[in-house]
Amino acid sequence: MTVENAVETNDLTKIFGDFTAVDKVNFTIPKGEIFGLLGPNGAGKTTTIRMLCGILLPSSGEGRVLGFDVARDPEKVKKRIGYMSQKFSLYNDLTVHENLKFYARIYNVPSSSRKNRVAEMIEMAGLTGHERELTANLSGAWRQRLALACAVVHQPPMLFLDEPTAGVDPISRRDFWSMIYELASQGVSVLTTTHYMDEADYCNNIGMMYRAQLIALNDPDTLKANLKGILLEIDCDDYGRALEVAEETPGVLDSALHGVLLHITVEDRPAERRLKKALQEAQVKITRIEQVIPSLEDVFVSMVEAEERAELRASLVSGGDE
Repeated sequence: MTVENAVETNDLTKIFGDFTAVDKVNFTIPKGEIFGLLGPNGAGKTTTIRMLCGILLPSSGEGRVLGFDVARDPEKVKKRIGYMSQKFSLYNDLTVHENLKFYARIYNVPSSSRKNRVAEMIEMAGLTGHERELTANLSGAWRQRLALACAVVHQPPMLFLDEPTAGVDPISRRDFWSMIYELASQGVSVLTTTHYMDEADYCNNIGMMYRAQLIALNDPDTLKANLKGILLEIDCDDYGRALEVAEETPGVLDSALHGVLLHITVEDRPAERRLKKALQEAQVKITRIEQVIPSLEDVFVSMVEAEERAELRASLVSGGDE
């Protein structure tokens, strides 16, 4: 059986009682690519990944991993994937070497190659010299590396990562992604969930989830290029007042705090001039205002606000019909 895609979903849905956690999600992951599932906590990312790992049964729709249906053949899926959760499923009372040896046994790595494979994983994770150290004594970054090594000790063709960099410093996050790139270069397909928008740039394609739905699906550069309007970055003395002014100015599409700066999207140059005039009349002192290239965070904020505006219009229409 030839399988072109490592993952395929068709209206994948999960309902708990009267709560819809994942609502008709559709995407594919070609073999050897890195796919990022982005969104805030509670968006449905973890539920999606747990269904694809064969841990949760879908309520409806279909999910296929490496050609196997996650509902009909969950055990076949589990044998062929690696899974790393955000809580790092490690045994604190075992050493680095003992954890890897344990997972090698669990994943049925042949005894004849087990020793060499464990040694390879220690080297890959940069843990040489720490083999005999208790896992409980490792830093968060080293625990993260060890967890990844345990997840791929059996050389799975598909790797699922659920919030793998949560609570890890930026430098360690970058080092971790270097390891993921190396795995992908060896043909491993990867699905990772994250709420760090900057991590999406490491992915071939990304899906943005919000309130159980997939609201965007494309490669990072295309999503940025498709952002409507002109994005302005503003440094001023009163961010709160500036946001109020922006929301009242015709032609302003989106406005949000971006670190210690404001990011405001206007539909065109006349709208930009109206905004500048309105800020001046409101006596907001502008230190700097310039057009910038949008980040994926800007894209996500824009799409979320568009979703909320659509929901508001729908509620007003339905309310008017009653």
